[in-house]
Amino acid sequence: FIVGPLHRKRSEGADDEERPTIQSPRERSDLQQTSTKTLQPQCQPQAGTRLHPTKTKTTTINENENHKRKRKLSKPPVRHSGPMRLHLVDGTFELFRAHHSKRPDRPLKAAVGLAAQLLQLLHNPAEDVTHLAVAFDNPIRSFRNDLFAGYKTDEDVPPELREQFDLAEEATRAVGAVVWSMKEWEADDALATGAARFRGQVDQVRILTPDKDLGQCLEGERVVQVDVIRKRVLDESALLQRRGVRPESVPDFLALTGDEADGIPGLPGFGERTASALLARFIHLPDVPLDARAWPDGVRGADRLAATLRDHLPDALLYRKLATLVTDVPLRESLEDLRFQGVPRGRFDEFCARTAAPELRERPTRWG
Repeated sequence: FIVGPLHRKRSEGADDEERPTIQSPRERSDLQQTSTKTLQPQCQPQAGTRLHPTKTKTTTINENENHKRKRKLSKPPVRHSGPMRLHLVDGTFELFRAHHSKRPDRPLKAAVGLAAQLLQLLHNPAEDVTHLAVAFDNPIRSFRNDLFAGYKTDEDVPPELREQFDLAEEATRAVGAVVWSMKEWEADDALATGAARFRGQVDQVRILTPDKDLGQCLEGERVVQVDVIRKRVLDESALLQRRGVRPESVPDFLALTGDEADGIPGLPGFGERTASALLARFIHLPDVPLDARAWPDGVRGADRLAATLRDHLPDALLYRKLATLVTDVPLRESLEDLRFQGVPRGRFDEFCARTAAPELRERPTRWG
């Protein structure tokens, strides 16, 4: 290759500031002809040999540009640059909320309403969802029913609502969320497992449910509970201020006071004030003395309540076990699997057609 003045200066050193020599049109023409010759094959084909077109530098440049363009088009989507927030949603609660909402009655009202509620969450800038999973009780029965006959079931669930449990899970997938469908365990166990597993990998875990038992999962402001009905956020300090206990004492608190939503009756005569006073001092139910003289001052009817605790201690310990959430449910997904990538258009359109809900098609603004 014949080196021109500009190429010679670059090869001699990048620090050389000398400008290239200006050539006349005739000199440039001669140089171009000489350069073109150097691109031809150095050996000539023999007679009778078919000569294939020789690729020029222009062809190579075009191929490189096309390759760069393809690489640019195939780049992965831009990741969320703000804080990572994992939203764990009680899907069973949201399904019941949609069923009992003031929306006009229509076929499949609960499943369609659930989809609308999830879309509202996903497109709410205040919530700023980056990762999402929705847990369902399907059916409303778990290992706890084998421990206590009075534990919650789906016996009183209206048939038209019970028939939408599977469709509710499809509605969730249709908006682009991961579904945790629980059979042996409960939805609350899946939420507790997700919070315990991923809390160290995100800036905040937000558990969307008003259920009292999820209070045991709170951790400072890293893991919080969101009550969408009352529009309030409960963190660890707010739990202490409201109920007088810390997260580790929540199962003990519910064992004494009961949890109507789950069918836990509690012990007769024990209210929130008494339970808070005892657990603030002793933390856990097994450590509460059975002698009222060792209780904190100010507990009204201490002797009577101590006798109740002595007589019903096995029941109280069973209720505590029922209220303790499982934090090692075998969930398959990694945190990356929970990342919200947008609403999958094809699957969402199929859901809208199946439920005769074309009005939902106008809701999404983040498509996958």
